[in-house]
Amino acid sequence: MEAALGLMRRMPPKHTETALSALLSLLPRHSSDLLSQVDQPLQVLCDIDGGKEFILCEYNRDADSYRSPWSSKYHPPLEDGTQPSPELRKLEIEANEIFAIYRDQYYEGGISSVYMWEDDNEGFVACFLIKKDGSKTAHGRRGYLEEGAWDAIHVIEVGPEEDGTAHYCLTSTVMLSLTTDDESSGTFSLSGSIRRQMNMDLSVAEGHLCNMGRMIEEMESKMRNSLDQVYFGKTKEMVCTLRPPAEITQMRMPES
Repeated sequence: MEAALGLMRRMPPKHTETALSALLSLLPRHSSDLLSQVDQPLQVLCDIDGGKEFILCEYNRDADSYRSPWSSKYHPPLEDGTQPSPELRKLEIEANEIFAIYRDQYYEGGISSVYMWEDDNEGFVACFLIKKDGSKTAHGRRGYLEEGAWDAIHVIEVGPEEDGTAHYCLTSTVMLSLTTDDESSGTFSLSGSIRRQMNMDLSVAEGHLCNMGRMIEEMESKMRNSLDQVYFGKTKEMVCTLRPPAEITQMRMPES
């Protein structure tokens, strides 16, 4: 199991689904652990009743159906599907509305979904999802990428309130993949994933949504910087070392 998880951590996001399917056939006894611990690229489905798209993941799945955050109905229909409590459902609706604004401001489009459910420790868990397809034929507004995807998964465990404070444990995963096919840049493909965790004890005076929103905003900022330094920074360094820009090459040429 450890080796399987190590392999999946090193697998490019675009190949995750194929690799996971192969591992499930090899390790059927560990299927539940693999499905719960391996993050896959997010898929999208349309809620006919709500008229909006929503994101599919393990956190809104029951059997082979997925619950929409807009209508709270399962697709395909499922009579006894798991539902959050009325109080938590109200918070879920508000979170989806607020997170949609956050997504549009930071991502210039894309799709977002928020799901909440009770846990066994008298608290609750919230999952914030964002999927941005940056390809020319989808949400990409600048048209630089032939294919491009950003999948962000933020899972926050919220403990019960004690003396006006609550413990928040945020686990975030970002999966990035992009491909260019342009005359100026040539054909280039880059993909990878990153996972980080954050724990905080915060006052609930302003409400859980404010606390969770600040944590997600801070975490996404850190992860974007890490991706920029690790993936893009190292890639640029390698490319410039192997194929120096014309200006540097001319400066290094000895005078005749």
